[in-house]
Amino acid sequence: MSTKPNTIRTAILGASGYTGAELLRLLAHHPSYEIRALTGDRYAGKAVGEVFPHLAGLDLPPLVKIDDVNYDGIDAVFCGLPHGTTQEVIQALPDHLKIVDLSADFRLEDLDAYAEWYGHPHRAPELQTQAVYGLTEVHRDAIRTARLVANPGCYPTTAVLPLVPLLRDGVISTEDIIIDAKSGVTGAGRALRESMLFAEVGEGIHAYGVAAHRHAPEIEQELGKAADAPVRVAFTPHLMPMNRGILATIYVRLADGRTAEDARAALANQYADEPFVRVLPDGAMPATRHVRGSNHCLIGVAADRLPGRAILVSVLDNLVKGASGQAIHNMNLLTGLDETSGLEQAPMFP
Repeated sequence: MSTKPNTIRTAILGASGYTGAELLRLLAHHPSYEIRALTGDRYAGKAVGEVFPHLAGLDLPPLVKIDDVNYDGIDAVFCGLPHGTTQEVIQALPDHLKIVDLSADFRLEDLDAYAEWYGHPHRAPELQTQAVYGLTEVHRDAIRTARLVANPGCYPTTAVLPLVPLLRDGVISTEDIIIDAKSGVTGAGRALRESMLFAEVGEGIHAYGVAAHRHAPEIEQELGKAADAPVRVAFTPHLMPMNRGILATIYVRLADGRTAEDARAALANQYADEPFVRVLPDGAMPATRHVRGSNHCLIGVAADRLPGRAILVSVLDNLVKGASGQAIHNMNLLTGLDETSGLEQAPMFP
């Protein structure tokens, strides 16, 4: 395995899932990361190409069990383990490591809320106090100096990016926010489940987690910070018969005297210098095909036909900007690299 200049020696825990595969695809040609360890307990001993044939040509170490990783030669860890298992794993990792966790285990700052939504007490409360929520465009400065970053969920990223500037600047009301979101099936993970079979998902669409999805408190946490007041949202996710992508249609009530054009201007001002977030001009609306395979988030704004309301449409690739790409963006910041490094690729079309 060749060593790259200014190498950051990296491990990916849970490399056999969709987000693990996407991390490998993106990191394989990153100028600064060298992948030293990959774990996947079910596939321990196998070459990456046996698990992901599309990655067979890459120079990568074999998959091993998580207990067999030697962290003496590792600088940074991407943790892509299932929700509920990550807290104890990270708690046992050496202090010198920079960590980006792609699970939900450190996203909720309120430990009581975590216990309520995830069904068990937090197993590493002292680490939770150190974790920084990794919505890069919103918490960039805190991420730079962190040790542990909680990578946001894909739905929250899609919803929070368009809403934070509008709540912070008082352009919209904190009440009556409705988030109607639709995701491709990779958002549900790679585990074998009857509900994810092609015949169960194809040629249809269905809502799930109605009024009870675990991303709701994560969204409300970040919106509450922006508004400096409690925010409650109506959030309903839907599963679409496509592999990648999320589209969120968000209905908001404008503050007195504000217009949809004010909302577009506030978003354009917030994201003018951001490399991966783009606000579309009047009359344009984004589609998931416009961001496929990229770390981009596109946002459209329209005046609702109902007076005093506006409609926001936000799209991203759930495996890139909604997971692995955002994780690399965060790790670039943690390790002092150019934050766009390894993420400059344009979307794939068609």
